[in-house]
Amino acid sequence: MAVYFYYSAMNAGKSTYLLQAAHNYEQQGMDVLLLTPALDDRYGVGKITSRIGLSRSAVPVSPEDDLFELVKDHSHNRSLACLLVDEAHFLSRSQVSDLMNVNDHLGIPVLTFGLRTDAFGNTFEGSERLLALADKLIEQKTICHCGAKATMVARYDQHGNAVSTGSQVEIGDASYRSLCRKHYKEALELLSI
Repeated sequence: MAVYFYYSAMNAGKSTYLLQAAHNYEQQGMDVLLLTPALDDRYGVGKITSRIGLSRSAVPVSPEDDLFELVKDHSHNRSLACLLVDEAHFLSRSQVSDLMNVNDHLGIPVLTFGLRTDAFGNTFEGSERLLALADKLIEQKTICHCGAKATMVARYDQHGNAVSTGSQVEIGDASYRSLCRKHYKEALELLSI
């Protein structure tokens, strides 16, 4: 029983893996609960959708939601075998603590999936906390256009130029590319990373 954080750059298959894990539990007759931040509304609020076309409804959560109480309420009449959380980088510090309590006090394994860093090379609040507290850290790999492992995500404007400032969160994937550190630095014309 543990809290897992599956992290990567974009396009590594995090949501696909989450949906497959949910399917595997359910094929064994076990109940699961899927959560996703309401903020991520690319495919509709409360939807987990992979880029290869798999999709499933999930419980949307807002920043003010107490995830421990939410899971406790959902598990009141049924035995949850697993909690799966997509886009976990959008969670707050307290919500990550809630997930630790779900595991520690309710005895439910927690699988979280998210980005390690934003388009500016900084950790998201949820990711930072998960990297510090999760029992198991699993990197899912994707590749840069050069074939090297992509570890960074760059955001591009409508003219195709990489941007180095702006809001940490801009929902949508059309303006993002996963890159290795070298090509990320080149795209943003950075010398010091």
